[in-house]
Amino acid sequence: MPAHLFVDISSHGLGHLAQVAPILNELGHARPDLRLTVRSGLSNGILRARLSSAFAHIQECSDFGFVMLDAVRIDHARTAAVYREQHDHWKQLVASETERLSRLKPDLVLSDVAYLPLAGAAGAGIPSLAMCSLNWAELFAYFFGDQPWAGPIYQEMLSAYCGADRFLRLTPAMPMIDLPNLQNIAPVAALGRDCRLSLHERLDCRPDEKLVLIAFGGFEIQLPVERWPSIEGVRWLVPESWGVKKKDMVAFEPLGLHFTDLLRSVDAVFTKPGYGIFTEAACNGTPVLYLRRDDWPEQGCLIDWLQRNARCREIDEAGLVSDRVKVVLDQLWKQVKPALPIPAGAKEAALVIAGMLAN
Repeated sequence: MPAHLFVDISSHGLGHLAQVAPILNELGHARPDLRLTVRSGLSNGILRARLSSAFAHIQECSDFGFVMLDAVRIDHARTAAVYREQHDHWKQLVASETERLSRLKPDLVLSDVAYLPLAGAAGAGIPSLAMCSLNWAELFAYFFGDQPWAGPIYQEMLSAYCGADRFLRLTPAMPMIDLPNLQNIAPVAALGRDCRLSLHERLDCRPDEKLVLIAFGGFEIQLPVERWPSIEGVRWLVPESWGVKKKDMVAFEPLGLHFTDLLRSVDAVFTKPGYGIFTEAACNGTPVLYLRRDDWPEQGCLIDWLQRNARCREIDEAGLVSDRVKVVLDQLWKQVKPALPIPAGAKEAALVIAGMLAN
């Protein structure tokens, strides 16, 4: 009977999938007989673009993280209301999750980074692993810890995370000082193929033309690109959904490249701080231009790590609609290339998972 792994992947953006996918792909090479069930609100197509092993898909969300106004702004009032509503029924939710996992009978539950499946696994007596660069309890305490109603909710969240056999803390990551079950893991990132020559041919680029990819991690955000100044020798690759009609901009989805291959093949990526895009850009040698997120505590550790491991520059929204964007891009490309970080975390985490499945 093949071992059965139940994986819960948050659909709060695409960064959680970017963390899990290299690990599951590494695990699939070592354990091709593994039975894999994936629960995620992400579409089957998005999952299959990243996961190389066969899996059964339960398209549901067991966490919401934060209610977002857009890619960089949180709806604090709505987020607080949803957490309060969820934890008014916490015991019933855990009981339902326990019953469901008992029926599915996985040998191990892996969560990035919902806490409900960890509580359900504990109730069902199933070993569990949490894994991420953050956890919702720490972020909840940052935003709502001073509220009189927040204490019991935080304790229920923290208890679920502490109930996991281990929490694999990916590098870079938030401190997570309240978790006694941490195991530090090296960076996790997918490595792409360099398709630069074919990409330039497809776009009929001049030899000295540079391509800058705009990628905001699965969140809808419409930047005022129509007001950006044109920069001689720079072409922007933008989401098709923006419907941009500008001669220096082209939609990237119709190019048909796997995202990581595209990321490796461009001259820079413009994004927000996020684990998946930062580690993948650094490990693939792609310079990063980033727009800081207001009031997002995870970004500090991510930016610190990126500054040590990649060429990167910050820009604000005002700079995007002025001539400053050209100056910042020129500064970015003149930076000395650091040694590429090695994404050894996928193999490390896969060994941990395989060891737990063997017990």
